[in-house]
Amino acid sequence: MNPLILLLGGFFALIAIRVPLAFALILSSLAVIIQLGLPFVSIANQLFTGINSFPLLAVPFFLILGNLLTTGGITERLIDVANAWVGHIKGGLGHVNVVVSMLFAGLSGSPASDAAGEGAVIIPAMVKSGFDKDFTVAITACSSVLGAIIPPSITMVLYGAMGQVSVGALFLAGIVPGILIGFSQMGYVAYMAHRRNYPALPKATWKERLVRTVRAVPPLSIPLIILGGITQGIFTATEAAAVSLFIGLFLVYVVYRDTSWKELPKLFTEGVITFSLPMFAVACACVLGWLIAYLDAPAMIARAMMSLTTSYFGIYAMLIIFLLIIGTFLSPVASIIIFLPIIQEMGNAGGINPVHLGVIVTVLLALGQVTPPYGICLLIDCQIAGLSMPRAFKATIPILILAIGVVFIGIIFPDLFLFIPKLLMPAIFQ
Repeated sequence: MNPLILLLGGFFALIAIRVPLAFALILSSLAVIIQLGLPFVSIANQLFTGINSFPLLAVPFFLILGNLLTTGGITERLIDVANAWVGHIKGGLGHVNVVVSMLFAGLSGSPASDAAGEGAVIIPAMVKSGFDKDFTVAITACSSVLGAIIPPSITMVLYGAMGQVSVGALFLAGIVPGILIGFSQMGYVAYMAHRRNYPALPKATWKERLVRTVRAVPPLSIPLIILGGITQGIFTATEAAAVSLFIGLFLVYVVYRDTSWKELPKLFTEGVITFSLPMFAVACACVLGWLIAYLDAPAMIARAMMSLTTSYFGIYAMLIIFLLIIGTFLSPVASIIIFLPIIQEMGNAGGINPVHLGVIVTVLLALGQVTPPYGICLLIDCQIAGLSMPRAFKATIPILILAIGVVFIGIIFPDLFLFIPKLLMPAIFQ
């Protein structure tokens, strides 16, 4: 049997029978290593090499920060700010939902943290106010994926570390698509609010807006510190993550004091566990990714693509289809580690800028977090609301179409996404 068919076919077959991801990765890789007669020490080498990356150390810091902000009362402060500024618009809580996700995205970098933390607060409030449960879950889950797009983003950290792309440039390039997708979601909320007569909240006075905004300034300064420090060369993305966690700890335990110090060991323990499990899968995925490269699959696929089309738009069209499909079955972490060599080879064939490619890949894989069967963000919010996943997914389709529309705009006008990193980090593009 062709080794590449055995590798990928075996992996997807194991996934289909519900073998855990990490074991499916390593078992399919082991079968090919045995078939090719490669030394078993290759497995140990690739397991270590795959996670021996300084940028990956940013991931646990952002994970712990996300949990800290969720439990430390920061979410409620963000909701207060959003209420003050957009709550009076028709469909008020729907707009608040999206704005909070945009703000929280700039703090945690994790869609799952947003889906769980914000969802636990705002889903019951929206349903109680008269919003349909399917719409409530759909907009909460879809807005939570902004955590993977608006910087800082754990997915971008991983992509940059594995693909040798500047994490800082990826962060800056994620600002425009994240904002555009957020605004498109608010437009959809406004449309549905008028169609279904969803209520608005009482309009806040300018004094209330000022007071609530000032209360939220300290946590909202975290993304500015991260981006400013990276772009000015003060610290790396990993060091920025550590600094942001320190600031978060100071705010929660010294300034706001809404959480007991006794919760701190539990917070770090959960962060370590949450980090270790996907990192084991990343290590296993690196073995499979190495075999994909060893079998020359990226070049083979690039040649096959070039026989169909050599145009920039044609290659991007195939990438979009490919990423939307794998995103429904695999997490962004697994998708990047397994298929990054193929994705980058396709990008090279189309003459696509590596930073632009990284942002498009991040956005499309983020959308996979609300599409079954993976759809972790949709699953979390369905559990909170007590709603079936098929019904919730049906309500997400128009929102996903709007997000894909933003992707198409970014592909047609690449400088729309790249002008900020080109302005602030010009050396990356020389």
